[in-house]
Amino acid sequence: MKTIAADVRFAEARDAAALSLVHEASWRGAYGGLIPHRALSRMLARRGPEWWAKAIRNRATILVLDYDGETVGYATLGRNRTLALGAEGEIYELYLRPEFQGLGFGRRLFDSCRTLLRSRGLKGLAVWALADNENALRFYEAAGGIDVAGGAETFEDRTLRKVAFTFS
Repeated sequence: MKTIAADVRFAEARDAAALSLVHEASWRGAYGGLIPHRALSRMLARRGPEWWAKAIRNRATILVLDYDGETVGYATLGRNRTLALGAEGEIYELYLRPEFQGLGFGRRLFDSCRTLLRSRGLKGLAVWALADNENALRFYEAAGGIDVAGGAETFEDRTLRKVAFTFS
């Protein structure tokens, strides 16, 4: 019997194209209808394979989640950029292709991020999510996140609220 496993690992140069595809699919799934179409399209166009290759070369911390030999998710993480939140680490992005959401892969990737941040001596972590992204809010609440702050981001003429979650 064949066992198919999901593995989390650091991104490598060979992952740039796959990361670009996962980024586009997950962002279209998460933000289509929330972020104005033109703004979303411009954001996606900037994050093609070349962008990912440069991020990997520059040693950005990027974890990928592979399932059955295929990259289906990623996370970017590091030091918290909003010191007022009281957490030292931050998950900047955590995304899965839409067809792999709700299967436990997100939690596996989240837990890997949390473990990595702790191993680097960073206490606590923060994550931001758009307030209208109900899937993300449910995910972070179920993972034990505490809603500690709010903010806003403007895309073209639309201002969207965002929520910060922290985890100990």
